[in-house]
Amino acid sequence: MSYRLKYHVCPEHGWINDPNGFSYFQGYYHLFYQYYPDEPVWGPMYWGHVRSKDLVHWENLPIALTPGDKEDLDGCFSGSAIEYNKRLYLIYTGNIYDDPEHITFHQNVNIAWSEDGIHFHKYEGNPVINEPPTDNTYHFRDPKVWREDDHFKMIIGGQKEDGRGHVLIYKSDDLINWDYLGEYGHASTIDHEGKMWECPDLFRLNGVNVLLMSPQGIKEDGEKYRNYHQTGYKIRDSFVELDHGHDFYAATTMLAPDGRRILMAWMDMWHGEFPEKEEGWSGAMTFPRELTIHDNHLYMMPVEELALLRCETKKVEVTDYLLPSKQVEIDLDIYDGLSLDLSNLYTLTVNNHKVTVMNQTERVGTIKEYQSLKLLIDSSSVEVFINGGELVFTDRVYFKDTPVLSLNKKMTYRITTLSK
Repeated sequence: MSYRLKYHVCPEHGWINDPNGFSYFQGYYHLFYQYYPDEPVWGPMYWGHVRSKDLVHWENLPIALTPGDKEDLDGCFSGSAIEYNKRLYLIYTGNIYDDPEHITFHQNVNIAWSEDGIHFHKYEGNPVINEPPTDNTYHFRDPKVWREDDHFKMIIGGQKEDGRGHVLIYKSDDLINWDYLGEYGHASTIDHEGKMWECPDLFRLNGVNVLLMSPQGIKEDGEKYRNYHQTGYKIRDSFVELDHGHDFYAATTMLAPDGRRILMAWMDMWHGEFPEKEEGWSGAMTFPRELTIHDNHLYMMPVEELALLRCETKKVEVTDYLLPSKQVEIDLDIYDGLSLDLSNLYTLTVNNHKVTVMNQTERVGTIKEYQSLKLLIDSSSVEVFINGGELVFTDRVYFKDTPVLSLNKKMTYRITTLSK
C-alpha cells in the first residue's frame, strides 16, 4: 500500500504547500512550490522545482531557492515568476521572525534570476521592496508579477491596519525599482472576506478582470466557507468560492503560450492529518486546470493534455464496480437523486440541485442544470468536475486498496485507466 500520487506533482520526500512561480520558459512549463526537504512537516520554506513539456510528465529539478540570507533568514515564502531579457526571474517573499516564538515577523520582496531555468542567483541588492506601506500591517507577502504594455505590475497580499485583508499594487520598469500605486481592493469585513489575502492573482479572462486570492479568517456561513482557509475570486463586489472541496488552497495561474489560463493549487488544507507522513512525504498539487468564464462565473476543467494519460476505456453498467486501478477517470451523467460512493470513504449525493460531498465532514455546492460528472482519482485524491467545471470539489482521499465505485442506480458510465 502507498498513498503516493502517480500523475500529480508531489515530493519525493519532505513537505510541500503553495504552488509558486508557475510559468513558461525555454520550452518548459515551470512549477515551483513551498518546500521543506528535511521532514514531511512545515518548516523553513525553500522553493522546490519541477518542469514539464506537456503539463503531465514532470521532471524534478534542484532546489531553486534556499533560505538563510539576511533578507530571507527564516523562509523564502511564496511568489511568482516571469521571463525578462531571456532570463527567468523569481519574485518571492522573504520572511524574518522577530522573536523565538515566531509570533511577529517582517516580510519583504526579493528577486532571483536564471539563464537556464534551473540554477538561480539571488539579486545582490535584495530586498527590492524592503517593507510594506504605512497602511499595512507586517502581513505582506506572495507577490504576483505580470507584464503590462512596457512595464511590470505586481500585486501583493496584505492586511490593513484595521485587520481586514487587502491587495496592494506596484509598478516597475525593471523588476528592481518599484513604485507603490495604492490599494487594489480590500475585504468588506473580516468575517465575510477575511483578515489576510494570501496568494493574490490578477488577470483578464475573456475581457473580464478577475482577482483570485486565498483569504484567511472568513467565518463559516451556513454551507459556505467551511475550510480552515478559503480560496476564491472577485469579479464584482462579492467573494465567490472557487472550489468546494476540503483540499484546495493557494491557487495560482499562468498564461500558456497558446493563450489558455491554467491554474494549479495546493491539494491540501492546513491542519489536515496528512497520513502520507508515514511514507516520508506530505502534500500535493491539483491536476492542472484550464480556467474559462461564463456569465461572470469561473469554470475549471482538467487541461486537454490529460489525454496523454488515457489508456484503456471501458463502458460499464453495474451499480458496484471494482475500479481497474487507483488511477482512473470516470465520466457519467448527473441527475437528481444520484448517490455515488467510493469504498465507504467518499460519497457524493445530488438532491434538488444541491451537491453534497462527504469526506469525513461535509462540503456543499449548487448547480443550475443536470449534465455531466467527471472524477479524476489518484492513489490519495479525488477531483470532481460537474457540468464542464461549473462546480468543482477537490479532496485528499486515502485509498488503502483499489476503490470500489458504488451507485444507487444502474446506469452506463465510462471508466478510463490513467497511466504515465
